Amino acid sequence: MSSLPQEQMAEVRAIFKAFLKRRNLRQTSERAAILDAVYATGDHVDADELYLRLRQNDQQVSRATVYNTLELLLECDLIVRHQFGKNQAKFERAYSYWQHDHLICLDCNELFEFCDPRLQGVQEMVADIYGFEVTHHSLNLYGHCQREACPNRPEEEASPQP
Repeated sequence: MSSLPQEQMAEVRAIFKAFLKRRNLRQTSERAAILDAVYATGDHVDADELYLRLRQNDQQVSRATVYNTLELLLECDLIVRHQFGKNQAKFERAYSYWQHDHLICLDCNELFEFCDPRLQGVQEMVADIYGFEVTHHSLNLYGHCQREACPNRPEEEASPQP
C-alpha cells in the first residue's frame, strides 16, 4: 500500500487540525510528523516502531508524544488500533481505506490482509437479525502459514524409515 494522493493527505491533515482546534490543543510539527509517518507506511506499525522510524528520519520527537498523538489520531478516527494476540497494539491508517481483515501466523507473526465481500453480506444479515447498527468490524484469523519461507515454521517430523 502506498501513501495517499496529496489531495487526500491534505484532507487528513485538515481533519486532524480541526480536531485539535476543537479540543484546544496545539498543532505541533511533532504531531504533524507522526500523522504523516503513519500515513506514509504501508504496513501495521506499533508505537515503538513508529518512534524509531521518526528518529531515523531525524524527527525530534519523544516516545510519549508518539503514544499521545496516536491516542488523538484514534479519537478522531484517522487510525485504527489492532491487538493481534499478545503482541503490542498495531496501528494503521483509517481514512479512505478499504475494509479488510487479517490472517496472523502464530509461527512468524506475519500479517496477511484479505478482503472478501461475502463478509459484508454476513455482517448485514446478522445486524438485521439482531436489530443492530454495525459501525465497523474486525476479523482476525490465527493459524500457521504454509509458506516455505516462514522462518519459525516447525520442522515436519521425520517419518520412521523401515
